[in-house]
Amino acid sequence: MPRRNPTILEGNRFKIGLFGTNCSCGRVATKVAQRWDGSWESNLKLAQMADEVGIECIVPIGRWKGYGEETNFQGSTFETIIWACGLLAHTRNLTVFGTVHAPLIHPVLAAKQAVTADHVGQGRFGLNIVCGWNEDEFNMFGARQQEHDVRYEYGQEWWEIIRRPWSGEGPFDYEGRFFKLKGVIGAPRPWGDRNPVMMNAGSSPAGRRFAIRNSDLHFDTRLDPANAAARIRETKELARQHGHEIQVFTTGTVICRPTRKKAEDYLIMWRSRTRTAAQLIASPD
Repeated sequence: MPRRNPTILEGNRFKIGLFGTNCSCGRVATKVAQRWDGSWESNLKLAQMADEVGIECIVPIGRWKGYGEETNFQGSTFETIIWACGLLAHTRNLTVFGTVHAPLIHPVLAAKQAVTADHVGQGRFGLNIVCGWNEDEFNMFGARQQEHDVRYEYGQEWWEIIRRPWSGEGPFDYEGRFFKLKGVIGAPRPWGDRNPVMMNAGSSPAGRRFAIRNSDLHFDTRLDPANAAARIRETKELARQHGHEIQVFTTGTVICRPTRKKAEDYLIMWRSRTRTAAQLIASPD
């Protein structure tokens, strides 16, 4: 029988994932001809290539609206749970995450969506929880952003509710600050009766506490070479105090050029342009 999220819970200590392929342009706002188109055909081909070479996971961005202007960066996107179902049906080993904005999707619905994707992939689905993000996107749903730290209090209730039908409990009532639910029940349980791995990218103090308390993977965007080892050790130790192990992921960008020198030259040029743009934005003029 296949194992639960084997590429994440087992395998290589150093793990590699792909991020943001469900969006046009991916993670780069550009007009170059070879930019990522974000089509289903491209997503499927890339996921199958990643599956074949042993990349551990692929993580989508929960995006509902592009950034406009000339590039309309991430203007065309796929909803992440359905996207994950499709990729899981066409791969064999890869862990495929779905990214869910907790304030926009009711936890009873999210629990059922996740279980469905998990059975499609026979235990290879993962859930990436986002507790708050883009105000313009929330306005599309008529939803109000909570105050920053309150978002994670909301997320805590949301996550507690999801795990209860996953555990086979029910019917149950839930009386919390944000949710008041009656007779909640859900079947089937996740594939193999073990929960999908959960990722969270909270980076503020409240967000990091939420991730350490609840998640299997902390996507930490505040790692740098100067503090990475100490911060990762601290994250792992704090998670153990909550009774579980945690992995730490962070971001990386690949620059592809015919030679190392050309790649380094491009990086120097890119950094120079980025600094110039930041200075213009910061200028009082």
